[in-house]
Amino acid sequence: MSAETDYTSSPESPLPLREPMDERFPSGEEAAHIRSVPRVTIQGFCLTEATMRVLEAATEDRRMAKAHLKTDFGGIPGAIEMFEQAPTPNLVIVETSGQKESLLTGLDQLAEYCDAGTRVIVIGDINDVSLYRELISRGVSEYLITPVSVFQLIEAIGNLYGNPEAEPLGKSVAFFGVKGGCGASTIAHNGAWALARSYQHEVVIADLDLPFGTAGLDFNQDPLQGVFEAVSSPERLDETYLDRILSKCNEHLNLLAAPATLDRTYDYGEKSFDLLCETMLASTPHVVLDVPHAWNGWVKNVLLNADEIVLVAEPDLANLRNAKNVADTLKQMRPNDRPPHLIINKVNVPKRPEIKPEEFASALGLTVQASIPFEPQLFGTAANNGQMIGELDGKHPISQVFDDLAITLSGKAQPSKSARPGLGSLLSKLTRRAG
Repeated sequence: MSAETDYTSSPESPLPLREPMDERFPSGEEAAHIRSVPRVTIQGFCLTEATMRVLEAATEDRRMAKAHLKTDFGGIPGAIEMFEQAPTPNLVIVETSGQKESLLTGLDQLAEYCDAGTRVIVIGDINDVSLYRELISRGVSEYLITPVSVFQLIEAIGNLYGNPEAEPLGKSVAFFGVKGGCGASTIAHNGAWALARSYQHEVVIADLDLPFGTAGLDFNQDPLQGVFEAVSSPERLDETYLDRILSKCNEHLNLLAAPATLDRTYDYGEKSFDLLCETMLASTPHVVLDVPHAWNGWVKNVLLNADEIVLVAEPDLANLRNAKNVADTLKQMRPNDRPPHLIINKVNVPKRPEIKPEEFASALGLTVQASIPFEPQLFGTAANNGQMIGELDGKHPISQVFDDLAITLSGKAQPSKSARPGLGSLLSKLTRRAG
């Protein structure tokens, strides 16, 4: 930024002032479209404790993991004092309060000390369209009205460095079983199938359990290439290569299969799956990640960066212990994200003592998304046939539970009550059937 008050950014920014978000969490669609921030340096100069807390919370968000954000008090005068003696970062965030004239005068003075290419976001308490237009015409990148939410701030920063002509990124949903054999993969596959069928949107399911993955069997596919080729050749991995190694399950569902062989070991670094996930999200509205029951660097990193997480558990003590550990860890890793969805699977196994789903969820501080009864005949037949539950028996109540799961994960509106029974009535039917 030069002395001619070139604060940078496009003067074609939208004109109506955007109101701050009132909700702690954006909707599913909004959350999926918030861009991650690249490796940029940011300095914020606040006037109030509330805005300072927002900036500090933003530093803990996974979308800001690559950025370096420093915060201080002082507003525009503090920024001027700092940059009289130091070079400016990629982005300066300043909070202001008061009259329009004093704001513009302060920004003109700040411009004298800003380097070319520096961008500026102004946070102020004047809600006035003419001021917004004046700031944008001077090159200010964005003007946000207090109070500012964490997601509003991160979205504003991400939009500055994203390609404005690019389509929004897709949404990733990671399914994770808290104990081996609890059925997380089966639920992930049926959920992905229901998502593709319900909304007629492209869905990719990636089976990340490389040695023992079952997605190929469940979808009756035997592809020659899949996840292993994608992560083993990062120099070749782009949207064109990804299209070549995807296996088509139906019109809207594609599979990136695991090799499911033991002729090699699968030892990967923490970031090994990042490029694959980014490539899938760049071209696919919904990506379902079937994450293996393991705990290592790359599994932890995949869960950290997923837009939504579904935890699958059986209603016993070992599952409860593991689910509690996983839920607490995810809360610490992802402080600004929605809590994970919880599915209790294999409920009402004959003669097995069980923890009630509501008590299970209460111990985790979560709510039960769905409680699926033990139906070995139904699930066994579907698995042996290479079918989903909706293909085998689309009218079965469990099939409709997967449809409701798809609605929740998509962030779309709930179906009308007149269209079909609600989740509560379906679960009551399932309980009666299981009994």
